[in-house]
Amino acid sequence: MLPYAINPGLLIALVVVVIAVIMVIKGLVIVQESEVMVIERLGAYHRTLQKGINFIVPFFDKPRPIKMVRYLRQGQEFTPVLSQETRIDLRESVMDFPSQPVVTTDNVTVRIDGAIYFQIIDPANAVYKIENMSQAVEVLAKTTLRSVVGQMELDKIFESRAEVNAKIKEQMEEPASKWGVAINRIEVQDIEMPTEVKEAMHLQMSAERRRRATVTEAEGEKAAAIAKAQGQKESAILNAQGDKESAILRAQGESRSIELVLNAMGEGEKSTRAVIGYLLGQSYISMLPEMAKQGERVFVPYESSALLGAMGAFRDLSAGDEALGDIARRAAAAGGLTGAASSQG
Repeated sequence: MLPYAINPGLLIALVVVVIAVIMVIKGLVIVQESEVMVIERLGAYHRTLQKGINFIVPFFDKPRPIKMVRYLRQGQEFTPVLSQETRIDLRESVMDFPSQPVVTTDNVTVRIDGAIYFQIIDPANAVYKIENMSQAVEVLAKTTLRSVVGQMELDKIFESRAEVNAKIKEQMEEPASKWGVAINRIEVQDIEMPTEVKEAMHLQMSAERRRRATVTEAEGEKAAAIAKAQGQKESAILNAQGDKESAILRAQGESRSIELVLNAMGEGEKSTRAVIGYLLGQSYISMLPEMAKQGERVFVPYESSALLGAMGAFRDLSAGDEALGDIARRAAAAGGLTGAASSQG
C-alpha cells in the first residue's frame, strides 16, 4: 500500500499541462527576416508563415520542404548538391551553372558560361507548381541560351552581350512567373572558343588594325596635301594682289611724273615731243646696266642716238628752270652711262 495516495484528478491535470507545454513548444515557430514557411495541414496547403512568431498545430501542421539544387565549384568542375529546405529564402539568389556548348549561325561551336539571378516571389507556387524549382530554372536558362545564341553570329555575340542577356531574360520571364519565380537578370560570364577560331580572330584583328592604321595615315597625308595646296593658293592670290597693287601704284606714279613734267615744260608740240623723247631715253638707259651684265659687248640700237639728242634738247629747254635743270642733269648723267656702255661695245 502506497504511503501517499495520488489524487486521480491531479494526475490528469498534470498530464494535461505537460501535453499543453509540449504542444506549445512544438507549435511555436519563429520565422526570420526574408524567410517564409509553407504549412500543410493533413497533407493540404494551409497557409504561409511570415517573419516573426507563429503558432501551428503539432502533429497536424507541418512545413512543406522545397527542393534546391546548388553547385559547388572547384576549379573548372561543378558538383551539384540537392537539398530540401523547409525555410524558403525570399532573397535574390544566384545560380552559377556549368558552361554549355552552343552552335552559332556561322557554325562555330562555343562554350558559354552563364549565371542566373532569380528570386522567389510566390512560395506556394514554387513548392506546388513545379517539382524542383531550381532545376527547372537552370534547364530553362540553358535551353533559352542555346536558342538565343544559336540565332546570332560569333562576332555579334561579343559585340552585344547586353542584348543577349536581355533576350534570355525576356524569354524566361513568362514560364518562370508560373512557378512563382522572378528572373532578375542573366549574365554571360565567359565565352570559350576553339583554338583555331581564336587564332583566326587574332589574325583578323591584326589585319583590321593594320587597315585602320593605313587609312589613318592616308587621311593624314591627304589633309596635309590639301592644307599645303590651300596655302599655296592663298599665297599665289596674295602675291598676285600685291603685284596688281604695285603695278597700279607704279602706273599712278609714272602718270603723275609725266603730268608734272608736262606742266613744268608748258604746252606746245615741241615740249611734248621733248618730254616723250626724254622718257624713252630713260627707259633705254635703265636697261643698259642689265645688258652690260650679260656679256662683254653691248650693242646699242641706232635709234638711241636720236633719243639722246632729244634728251639734250630737253636739257636746253629746261636751262632756265631749276627743277627742269635737275632733270636735265640726271639725263646727262644717264648719257654718260650710255657712253661708257658703248665704249665697252
